[in-house]
Amino acid sequence: MHAPAPPSSSPSRPGTRRKLMGQLLLSVGLWAGLAVLSSSGARAAPAETRCSALVASGNPQYPPYLWRDPADESRLIGANADLMQMLAQELGLAIELRYVGPWGRVQEEAKAGRIDMIAGAFWTQARTEYMDYFTPAFHQTRSVIWVGDKSRLNYSHWSDLVGQQGVTVINNSFGEAFDRYAKQSLKISQVASLEQAIQMLQRGRASYLIYEDSPGQAFLAKLDIHNVKMLSPAVANENLHLTLSHKSPCNTGELRGRIARAMHKLGGASVLPELLEKNIQLWRQQSPLVK
Repeated sequence: MHAPAPPSSSPSRPGTRRKLMGQLLLSVGLWAGLAVLSSSGARAAPAETRCSALVASGNPQYPPYLWRDPADESRLIGANADLMQMLAQELGLAIELRYVGPWGRVQEEAKAGRIDMIAGAFWTQARTEYMDYFTPAFHQTRSVIWVGDKSRLNYSHWSDLVGQQGVTVINNSFGEAFDRYAKQSLKISQVASLEQAIQMLQRGRASYLIYEDSPGQAFLAKLDIHNVKMLSPAVANENLHLTLSHKSPCNTGELRGRIARAMHKLGGASVLPELLEKNIQLWRQQSPLVK
């Protein structure tokens, strides 16, 4: 008798067909997964290449740090703008200093990611929710009390401002500590521009104005105003930082590292005092009322 033939391994058998189909589907799935990973990697890799330039802005009423270029009011010029061009050279990446509106609007544009950077902002906890801050700070400023020259306000402590009507520019900060105190204890109106705030002070609609010293002096000189004076001591001494919007398409770990290294290098060179002196002279040349 002949031994029975072994079972056929022909793919015509149902079990074998299912096995082969399973292997085929597994292979297809693996290739599809690799294709997806390859595709997403191709999209993610050019994050830096998409960032061919950076758009920065800042407080446009902030001479000698920043102000609108009289020759092209869509641009900002000043010491901070010059610093950004030095940063651009370090990064090998163009930085455009663009006017986008008053200071409050600038912060909203950064929050929405419609501009990449703010060229000069004080640190506040609220702002860290939508911006990364770079250290070291590139300058320190003094925020002071301004009053009419006939004012009898005797200021030496924050508590001396209680019961008085103050004014400042929308979304201005004077440091976390003073901001908290002002919110709890002081009456401070906010207006769109420094010129409006000065007018309120002159018309007696505010007893005092809070603003930084150098920009305040620059604007008073340009407007040929001599009946407003600055009081001591300073309300606050705050650092100016470069910031990068969380929603900026350029905000990657690689670029943040490059910016941080460049700012350390530029900060170490202490370039801002020289830039400030140069831009004080430029502001005076552009302001025919300044003697």
